[in-house]
Amino acid sequence: MSGVWVFKNGVVRLVENPAAESLGASSRGRKVLVHTSSNEVVTSYAVLERKLLSLGWERYYDDPDLLQFHKRGTVHLISLPKDFNKFKSMHMYDIVVKNRNVFEVRDM
Repeated sequence: MSGVWVFKNGVVRLVENPAAESLGASSRGRKVLVHTSSNEVVTSYAVLERKLLSLGWERYYDDPDLLQFHKRGTVHLISLPKDFNKFKSMHMYDIVVKNRNVFEVRDM
C-alpha cells in the first residue's frame, strides 16, 4: 500500500493518489477484494461470508444495519454495510489487515 494517510472529520483514511483526489478526479479505478489462494474476486457477501467462516470468523446478528463478523479469541470485529453496493475499499482494507496473506485489494 502506498499513498498518503489523510485525517479529515475525525477519520483517517489512505489516499492512494492524493493529486487525483485533490482535483476531484472520477477516473480512479475500482477496487476489488480478492481471495489470494483461489484468486477469486469477492462479488457478494455470500462469497465473503463463506471465506470468513472457513477462517474461523463468526457472524454477529446484533445490528440490523450491519453485517458483522468476530474472530473468537481476538478483539477483531469486521463491520460492513448491509448493502454490498456500499462495500468500499476502506472495508476491503479492514478485511485485509485482519486476515493477513488471505485477501488483497486490487485495482480493477
